[in-house]
Amino acid sequence: MNVNVEEYWAIFERTTAESLRRNTIIVFEALSTAGITHVRVGFDGEGDQGQMERAAARMNGNAVEFPTVTVKLWESRYGSAELRTCELGLQEAVENLCYGCLEERYGGWEINEGSFGEFNLDVAARTIRLEHYGRFVETAYSSDTF
Repeated sequence: MNVNVEEYWAIFERTTAESLRRNTIIVFEALSTAGITHVRVGFDGEGDQGQMERAAARMNGNAVEFPTVTVKLWESRYGSAELRTCELGLQEAVENLCYGCLEERYGGWEINEGSFGEFNLDVAARTIRLEHYGRFVETAYSSDTF
């Protein structure tokens, strides 16, 4: 099979979107089962590096620890149309989901001046709110000859 780079990338984008869709359902179901009502995850990146802060869970306004349960998530691989599974602890699964959302919306969020922000998950509403702040350097140039 002769597949070019554009076709591989299109396949990767489709499988990545599908894994994100599936993982959102899985993570929200696990959070709900654990009784967690809200989760906050901050992120910060620049200079080609970025990281998520540890996810912080709340139950009806009170900080709680994540339970020690694992969830099976889906992941895509460049060059493959098949999704594969991996198992992560619930806290890591939330962070993985946030990485996926951030990459889908703001791919390259960690490059150059980067960006920062936070995710807020509302478990009952099954919503993920992303607050993203991009950093930019502006340069103005002018040249005059008299």
